[in-house]
Amino acid sequence: MMNTLGKMLTGIAMAMTLAATAAQAEWVDYSGDAFQQAQAEGRVQLVDVTATWCPVCRVQKPILDELESEAALDEVIFVSLDYDTHKDFLRSHNVPRQSTILIFDGAAEVDRSIAETDRTRLRDFVMGTVDRIIGGEKSDG
Repeated sequence: MMNTLGKMLTGIAMAMTLAATAAQAEWVDYSGDAFQQAQAEGRVQLVDVTATWCPVCRVQKPILDELESEAALDEVIFVSLDYDTHKDFLRSHNVPRQSTILIFDGAAEVDRSIAETDRTRLRDFVMGTVDRIIGGEKSDG
């Protein structure tokens, strides 16, 4: 009896772990089609305009990786956009440099941060912007 109960509890714990992992946000590489589809669906997207050669981007990346695991950001799509590759996006969204982070609510750009490397300020920017977006949806509904 105890062995069966132990197996059941282990199974429940594994299922809960998998469910929590499945809900966690993930990084995706930029794709114009996927970006437009997420916009049409009204999804919140954080777009990190980055370059492999950029020292500021290297400082921002671990901070953004931490944010990716925040439960409050589970519904946010984290998009990595290569500054050297996607010039059409940069022109159409008036992005003059790498190390720019844009947050979209559907098709609307809500806010952006440029070259921020202070952990607290970058976290506050992302969390505050997403909270305004999601909080606004909750109060409207």
